[in-house]
Amino acid sequence: MNFIIFDLEATCWNGNPTDKEQEIIEIGACMINSFGEFVSSYNKFIKPILNPQLSSFCQELTSISQVDVNRSDTFDKVIQHFQDWIGIYEDDYLLCSWGYFDKNMLIQDCLLHDLETEWANEHINLKQQYRDIKSYRKPIGLKKAVVREGFEFTGIHHRAISDAENLSKIFIKYLDDWKY
Repeated sequence: MNFIIFDLEATCWNGNPTDKEQEIIEIGACMINSFGEFVSSYNKFIKPILNPQLSSFCQELTSISQVDVNRSDTFDKVIQHFQDWIGIYEDDYLLCSWGYFDKNMLIQDCLLHDLETEWANEHINLKQQYRDIKSYRKPIGLKKAVVREGFEFTGIHHRAISDAENLSKIFIKYLDDWKY
């Protein structure tokens, strides 16, 4: 089994206006095998189609520039490449993210592009399980969890690849505790 520890960044606006639909603009992932060993990583930007111009709020939050997404492929092409990297047709895999936002965004963008969604249901919510493992009353943020576990948060917070790499540290530490 390969565990796909992934994070997404999406278009966003200050105040979350209800007339704007979010789209994925970055996929970052680490593949961890069943022995807790790092296998490889994946990182791609995605060109949004509904709101192709990133808000200044989004660019500041994520550090993703307009040039980054303009030079990228659209979701339908990137997701095919991501699925090939995962090996969804050849290998056993489990998508793992910090919360349900990432799974829901994958499904939403697949539907937007008339693509199959079933593959995205092979998923566990590490944020909820971590809360249970630690017996916390409420779930905590990824950065806080990384620091509490004694790790240094590396990279840029709110960049998909950095968040996936940091989440992988927690995933590997509790490899035998996750329920799937």
